[in-house]
Amino acid sequence: MHRSAPRLARILACATVPVVLVAGCSSGSDDDKKNADNPSRSASPSPSPTVAAAKFSKLPDVCTSLSGKTVGELVPKAEQKKGKALPSADTNTAASCLWSGLDGFKYRSLTVSLKLFHSDSGMGSGDKRAQAFAGQQASKAATADGAKDAKTEQAGGIGDAATTVSTKTKKDGDDFRNQTVVARTANVVVVIEYDGAGYETAKTPDAADLLKDAKDAAKEVVESVGKGGKGASSDSSNSSGSGGSGGSGGSGSKPDDNASADSGKKKTSA
Repeated sequence: MHRSAPRLARILACATVPVVLVAGCSSGSDDDKKNADNPSRSASPSPSPTVAAAKFSKLPDVCTSLSGKTVGELVPKAEQKKGKALPSADTNTAASCLWSGLDGFKYRSLTVSLKLFHSDSGMGSGDKRAQAFAGQQASKAATADGAKDAKTEQAGGIGDAATTVSTKTKKDGDDFRNQTVVARTANVVVVIEYDGAGYETAKTPDAADLLKDAKDAAKEVVESVGKGGKGASSDSSNSSGSGGSGGSGGSGSKPDDNASADSGKKKTSA
């Protein structure tokens, strides 16, 4: 009995070794499974892109963006002194107003267009979108309606940035002088289109005089935007806005699409 005891102890000792090894392997497998089922929580999702909130959230009444005095000076004998609001799908983001008239044989046409851009996380800040649109409008003015002899210049003192485009056109045998001022103030683009012609015995208007008047009108409208366009900032993730609003969103008709269809028509003296 005493001799068999050591032998029995050795057998039991050997028998427990595989069990310990198996247990150790089993424990490692469970840990691996837990790690697979529970990925590290240290990795955090990438933050959503953000853009600066737009300065202006609304437009002023476009037909009152110019004073009656200014309208009277630029368009004597205007057919509608309060202006004619042109069609727009959404006047909160795009609006245009037209004044046209014939003083004797002197014809003048003035169109003021406003375009507002919201900041959009996918499309960029309102300022950047407005800047791109302003460039498009200046380029388009240089060739609109078969314009010739286009002269484009940067203009200081009008909003954040402004470009003037001077062109000549001929309609029904009459010479027109066309002046376009495209100005940007923050996230709003102001487009002034001022055209003039002399019918019958009247002289063709001086282009420099028309340009000066167009610039003055642009400054006045920019001031109107500053006074009447501020409001609650729109959410930076807001996707409304016109991107076309000139090539950028799609809310309203583009200002350039609102140019008067009859601005180039020959008028008859009253």
